[in-house]
Amino acid sequence: MLNRRYIRVKVFQALYKYYQSENKDFVAVEKELMVSINRIEELYVYMLLFVLELRDVAQKKHVSGKEKRLATDEDLNPNTRFVENKVFKILDQNIEFKKLVEQKKLSWYLEESMVKKLFNKIQESEIYGKYLYTGNGTFKEDQEILTRIYKKFIWEYELLHHHIEGKSIYWMDDLAIVNVAVLKTISNMKDTDQPESNILSDLFKDEEDDRDFLKQLLAKTVANDSLYEDQIMSAAKNWEVDRIAILDMILMKMGLCEMQNFKSIPIKVSLNEYIELSKDYSTPKSKTFINGILDKLAGQLKTSGDIVKTGRGLVG
Repeated sequence: MLNRRYIRVKVFQALYKYYQSENKDFVAVEKELMVSINRIEELYVYMLLFVLELRDVAQKKHVSGKEKRLATDEDLNPNTRFVENKVFKILDQNIEFKKLVEQKKLSWYLEESMVKKLFNKIQESEIYGKYLYTGNGTFKEDQEILTRIYKKFIWEYELLHHHIEGKSIYWMDDLAIVNVAVLKTISNMKDTDQPESNILSDLFKDEEDDRDFLKQLLAKTVANDSLYEDQIMSAAKNWEVDRIAILDMILMKMGLCEMQNFKSIPIKVSLNEYIELSKDYSTPKSKTFINGILDKLAGQLKTSGDIVKTGRGLVG
């Protein structure tokens, strides 16, 4: 679920908070970073549970329809194709998913009215009606309707965003990557999946390696702050340190840290990553400035022996 670019973003955000704080409490910032990382899995499970909650709301609506005093034929004999969606069944019976829901004490019970509002919009949509009354009842169709509902309704649901933001200060930043993971989970399911099947996305590709990268990038950037600032200023002729945007400075320090401390990451990869991050988190002119400084320093530090790369294809 978490690629290296997203890990760099989380470290960048933590460093920004560190440099902006008055007391510069590294231990507190590091602890908060790890909490925010660990809670991404909780949000992922929570959003999968939201998908399942739509089914529960639909089921309750069928039951209440049958109990109407003047129930129509449609109320008495509702189309149950949505609630019988095979993806719901696989998710509902999955052992690992149920275990995580229980461990993390997750529920949408108190937010049922919010889920009902969204389901009513879904129920009125053309894609929902088409799903109920056309098609061949295939597993692929069951997957497609849920992915379409997720993209069209859940992804942009404003009330859900307010709720998520209120649950955790980290979650709105993480929602985009979690949404992608939820869609990937649904798309990768197979109609042969059993309760013990591994259907959930892993938080890390290589947990031990990625967690080490995250911690070391944060710690070494802070530990060598003065060194990296001196290197940057030596390359930024005619610039005063206070004229360089704080966000640009942090990105360049991270880039220098990565190039000098992580021998298995090619220089070009590090350069490209921080240039790309500057597009999202800094000024329009930052890309050119950061590229110029880091590229210049990379050449100098390679020549001086301060950048040494090991492994196949890591000469540049």
